[in-house]
Amino acid sequence: MAEETFYPYENPYLIGHEAEEQLFLSAYNAQALHHGWLITGDEGIGKATLAYKIARFLLAAEAGKIYNSLDIPTNSPIFAQVAQKSHPDFRVLERDYTETDKKKLIKAINQGETVDEEMKQGLKRSAVIKVEDVRGVVEFLLKKSFNDSWRVVLVDSADDLNPSSANALLKILEEPPHKSILLLVSHNPGRLLPTIRSRCARLLLNPLQTTQVASLLRRYKPELGESEVQGLAKIAGGSIGRAIRYADNDALEMYENIKAVCRAGSRCDGGKLLDLAATAASDEDNWDLFAELVCRFVREAMPGAQRPRDLYAAYEAALKVMDETARLNMDKKLAALQVLSGIGGAG
Repeated sequence: MAEETFYPYENPYLIGHEAEEQLFLSAYNAQALHHGWLITGDEGIGKATLAYKIARFLLAAEAGKIYNSLDIPTNSPIFAQVAQKSHPDFRVLERDYTETDKKKLIKAINQGETVDEEMKQGLKRSAVIKVEDVRGVVEFLLKKSFNDSWRVVLVDSADDLNPSSANALLKILEEPPHKSILLLVSHNPGRLLPTIRSRCARLLLNPLQTTQVASLLRRYKPELGESEVQGLAKIAGGSIGRAIRYADNDALEMYENIKAVCRAGSRCDGGKLLDLAATAASDEDNWDLFAELVCRFVREAMPGAQRPRDLYAAYEAALKVMDETARLNMDKKLAALQVLSGIGGAG
């Protein structure tokens, strides 16, 4: 079985959010679509995939027709245009590439080089969505659409708006052009302007069930063994995006080592403890992964802990150590040893 794609813009497969799909579809069939939709939930659970699915549906839908599904054929020209972000009535608002890497991209295109997703993933993007890009969307929405169809703007993610770009987007929501819809993806809607939240209908996506994460892993990562699938699904916290990232970074092995070291406590093998600390300190990515997995282990261990207060106190101390290590560029190996010893001693 070939590995399937899972980039949201070209992924037709979505599970676990049928109720939210039906909610949007019901509003469409009742001709009661809101002009702004805020799609929220944890990272990696399918928010952007749903947003692109809605966009494809709106661009393909026939006026006045009643539909029972948001799906459109994968061989439809509109499916390809949305995936390539080339449909005349569709725009994606996201962080642009930095000027340096944008020049690299343009140069590669001009020289006829293959510009694939692997290359794009290696390019750096700006820290925020710039106000100039939002103003470009305003100009796009003010133009007449093709065949008086919907014009769709997908913001991925709204969390990347800075104050200026957020206020520029708010103006669109306050005075939306005819037959225009904004789909805002947000991992942390509490950080958005209250006025943006109040002007959007909301689709709140819940974390996936462990069985659903496992099913998706089998689809997207067929090379994984069943024990790996089950282990990754269990620690992914209902996020297929997180599960895939964990699979790509050998997170399951690190998690099992963290669990073994912490549960052994004072009986822990010193060599295993030092090896784990060295791995955690080897680079920034491994340190971030270590910190994330330590937190995940504590959440799993807390319900059955014999001394929950001690474990929680050790957890708070670990969070402080990891935060200071990241901010102050302290010795990561020493910090990892301190974190593991503290949690192990409290378990």
